[in-house]
Amino acid sequence: MTSLSVICSSGKVRIGTDHSVPAASRLLHLAKWPWSERSVTIFFLLTLPLAAATITGKVELRDSREASVRKRLDYSGVVISLAQNVRPTANLSDTHVTMRQKDKTFSPHILAIAAGTYVDFPNDDPIFHNAFSSYNGQIFDLSLYAPGSTKSVRFSRDGIVRVFCNIHSSMSAVIVVLPTHYFSTTGRDGSFHIPNVPPGDYQLTVFHERATEATLNALSHRVTVDSSTQLPPIVISEAGYLQMPHNNKYGRTYAPEPDDRSIYSATKK
Repeated sequence: MTSLSVICSSGKVRIGTDHSVPAASRLLHLAKWPWSERSVTIFFLLTLPLAAATITGKVELRDSREASVRKRLDYSGVVISLAQNVRPTANLSDTHVTMRQKDKTFSPHILAIAAGTYVDFPNDDPIFHNAFSSYNGQIFDLSLYAPGSTKSVRFSRDGIVRVFCNIHSSMSAVIVVLPTHYFSTTGRDGSFHIPNVPPGDYQLTVFHERATEATLNALSHRVTVDSSTQLPPIVISEAGYLQMPHNNKYGRTYAPEPDDRSIYSATKK
């Protein structure tokens, strides 16, 4: 049997947590103690932190032009987060996550991280890449780097970082940098779960690449966490979304993509 212990004037008081003993019996036992011991024990128990909760739910996408959504009901890549006014206190200086460049594709396409995290960008293609972002979330430029090598960026502030390759215009990804450790990215069925959330009041926010800012703002709301909770379905409309073309890192239109067998190839002709 495990127990909690406090010290009072008469010595050590032990509160059993063995759930095989009926709750009524434990309360009756407590009622027989001297009042001073009961007071100290009750105060001690009230100051114990409540158990962390797991928040679960599902997302549904509507009004989509994407075949993957309309035909295959793929609701993946939506980021759900819970944040408080207090910033994360954990030291993230050594935390690394990975966004790979493989087959001229960034993977994962949507990456959610807590502010302060490093993102590694390994080049797993047999050609050169140049990952960059010129958006306000965090501006960076990794310049050209060879196949088999990697470079890293530390994302120190929250925001939306849109990532591109300066060579291959078709390559794009989004890094969602959050002021919290409590977040999840939906799977194909739209489900998400956020574990180990301490009790308290949080602001729930949603990010979806193909939703307007107004749509996302309307979905944000307060959530009180006091036990594991199944949230109501979150319905996101893609109406009004327009995919805008992007420029290269110099702010100019992309030139035609080079022949991968030429100067950007890692293999000899």
